[in-house]
Amino acid sequence: MKLPEITILDEKNKLLHTVSEEIKFPMSTEDKKMLHDMLKYLEMSQIDEYTEKYNLRPGMGLAFVQVGIPKRAFVICSENDDKTFDKYIVINPTIVSMSEEMIYVGEGEGCLSVNREVDGIVPRHARITVKAFDEDGKEFTIRVREDLSVAFQHEIDHLNGILFTDHINPKCPYKDADQMREI
Repeated sequence: MKLPEITILDEKNKLLHTVSEEIKFPMSTEDKKMLHDMLKYLEMSQIDEYTEKYNLRPGMGLAFVQVGIPKRAFVICSENDDKTFDKYIVINPTIVSMSEEMIYVGEGEGCLSVNREVDGIVPRHARITVKAFDEDGKEFTIRVREDLSVAFQHEIDHLNGILFTDHINPKCPYKDADQMREI
């Protein structure tokens, strides 16, 4: 497999702190191609052979804004136990419901735009329901939980100009951990 040519913006780039614009349908051919390139990049970043060959950091999600396109779209590529991948293309998402139960990623969240270790926890809802569109403009609703719920919330934050580091309390990075479930 050949690695798609993608440049991921660093957290210092001001574009990452802007609110992305709604996508109009039909989508452009270039935007559709970029979505699929981003998925391929994420898949390759989770396969040891390619992480070594291309010096990649593993990633599960990537928002358009992270590649310099301030539009409301993201992709998620989630590896299953059998080494297959579930792939999601999510355009113009809206969270329609969320669980009261809060969770956090025990080893900490990461981001392909944040190239440093970050201590602290990011409170996330254990389950959310999202209404969105696919690349052809077809509306769908999806309920995600646990890791996928975290990934969806992380990417939706990107579309709203928020980085996961913005959620971490600088004075008390593990604040309220005892009131949430670690995953």
